[in-house]
Amino acid sequence: MKETILAISGKPGLYRLVSRGNGTLIVETLDETKKRIPAFAKDRVTSLADIAMYTDDEDIALWKVLKSLGEKEESKPASLDYKKASSAELREYFAEILPSFDRERVHDSDIKKLIQWYNILVNAGITDFEVSLAPTEGDNIDDRA
Repeated sequence: MKETILAISGKPGLYRLVSRGNGTLIVETLDETKKRIPAFAKDRVTSLADIAMYTDDEDIALWKVLKSLGEKEESKPASLDYKKASSAELREYFAEILPSFDRERVHDSDIKKLIQWYNILVNAGITDFEVSLAPTEGDNIDDRA
């Protein structure tokens, strides 16, 4: 089922869009608490469907990178402890998922965030990233990548 999964700058975790209000969004955490909070117009809210990763060629949609990670990890949480991993370990691990990633523009923090988001999604039971996160008509991402 198509869902709108959001990241909110300055707030940890990922959120599911529940409803839209006048100048606000009502979102629910993807963790076990399922806490509902408002996201205001001043908050920087980004749909995961609008995010792409830099590669040496064209950017690739985040859902495709998550799908590749899910295939590597057999839809289980990531085997790499991203919080303790060195830069070299992070980059070696990510190269197995996306060999053509742009080593200049993709930072260690981007790889850590990707793994963190992947773990949140898997723990929330979301493992079909193409169905759950691929852009729909009207989203801002070009699906040619």
